[in-house]
This record gives sequence, C-alpha cells and structure tokens, in this order.
Amino acid sequence: MSGDGMKLVVVGAAGRMGQTLIRLIHQTPGVQLHAAVEREGSPFIGRDAGELSGLGNTGVAVTSDALAAFVQAEGVIDFTSPAGSVGFAGLAAQARIVHVIGTTGCTADDEAKFEAAARHARIVKSGNMSLGVNLLSVLTQQAAKALEPKNWDIEILEMHHKHKVDAPSGTALLLGEAAARGRDVNLAEKSVRVRDGHTGTRESGTIGFATLRGGSVIGDHSVIIAGEGEQVTLSHHAADRTIFGRGAIAAAIWAYQQKPGLYSMLDVLGLANDQ
Repeated sequence: MSGDGMKLVVVGAAGRMGQTLIRLIHQTPGVQLHAAVEREGSPFIGRDAGELSGLGNTGVAVTSDALAAFVQAEGVIDFTSPAGSVGFAGLAAQARIVHVIGTTGCTADDEAKFEAAARHARIVKSGNMSLGVNLLSVLTQQAAKALEPKNWDIEILEMHHKHKVDAPSGTALLLGEAAARGRDVNLAEKSVRVRDGHTGTRESGTIGFATLRGGSVIGDHSVIIAGEGEQVTLSHHAADRTIFGRGAIAAAIWAYQQKPGLYSMLDVLGLANDQ
C-alpha cells in the first residue's frame, strides 16, 4: 500500500453509487482514487472523476480501459451489473488485487465465476455492504433457528426506488438465506416469490418475499416472523446511500491483508462465527 493510502478503482464511476464512492474515497483516510472506469462509448470518458461527483478537479480522468486501471491499482469497488462484475472479477484475478462487489441480481453461473476468480483475487461480495444489514442477517438466522417453522411464518418485505431493476433485492435474498440457514433448509426450495389469485392457504415452513417499488426509497427491509397471537419484526432503514459505500471501502481495506479467496461482509465485520 502506498504512502497516500490504498489505490482504489471505482467502476461504473458515473452512476449514483460510483459518484458516491468517489466522494467517500476523497474523504476517507487510508485510501485514494487511483482510477475511474466507465463502459466503452460512455459520454463521460475523458471527464474528470471529481467533476462528475461534485468534488471539482481531482486529476483522475474517467477511462474505459479497466485492465490498465487495475494493473497499477490495489483494489476495485464495483456496484455495476452482473455481466460487468463477472468481467471485472476476471481482470481483478489477472491483476491479483482486491475486488469488492456490491452488485445484485447475479445468477448461480455468475457466482461460480466469482469463485473461480477468487483463486487469484481477494473478492468480498455481499448483497448489502452496510453494518446494520449484516447484523440484521445474524439476528434473522438466530430468530429463525429459535422459532419453530410449524408455529412461526417468515415473510421478508422490501421497498426500493422505482429505478431498481432486480427483485427481490439482493438484501432481501441475503436475509432469506440467513433465515433458511437458521432453519437448516434450502432457500430455493422453500421461498415463495409471487402470490396472485387463488393461492390456497400458506404452506408451513415457507419463506415469503414481498417487493415494493416507488419514489426514491434507498432501501427498507423487514423480516416479519408471525406466530399465533404474536409477531416479531426485525427491520433496517437505509436513509443514505453512503452507508453502502463506507462499508465497501472498509471491506477493501480489510481484504488487502487477506489471502486470495471469496469473502462476505460477515467476514469483514467479524460476524461470520455467529452464522
């Protein structure tokens, strides 16, 4: 790590999270903005990354050459798209650097490619980078383990802004996986994603998901565990997108000291032993 801090690349630099990350890196001791990457043909290529994010001139021009950016860097932070993140993981493996992935909507095939890349890169991937949500996932697992499926029903409710393209959210699925681990079941076999028309009674032991979209909501999640005559609700409200960026930067700094491998935010936060 250089004297000015860990050299980080922001990919998807012109997006909402990209701009947030550029501002946060500028404010955070121990890290520096090494490069800002946008897709080929983006109108932002050649513009100063700081001007995009409201910082003024930083001397870092937006580029489309990710490999060149990665080669001299120490880490990359990535909240882009599944296809984009898979490509960046391959480049991070070539460069043998840290790759923090906050992208959601990834398939099982994508996940297998991240695992392959993690033989050479230090990858931290999570459906949500915030401390609060990762603590919520631990609490969800503990509650699901303590409350018997035949007497308690689990429903996961999430709401996001109208521009979000995947559903349920990566965070909702992260919470669903935590609930499934608590009950020692396979989420794919037990989840109910859609209810419409004459559905019949609720099947015992299933984990339901409900998705709301609208306005500018950054992210609200609730795990509702409903029993006969009582209900437990575990909730998290994201008031500011910077919570994800701060978590991602902390993950990059943590991963710099680790061996190549695929990690989660629970590893970064020291909560993995509680799972």
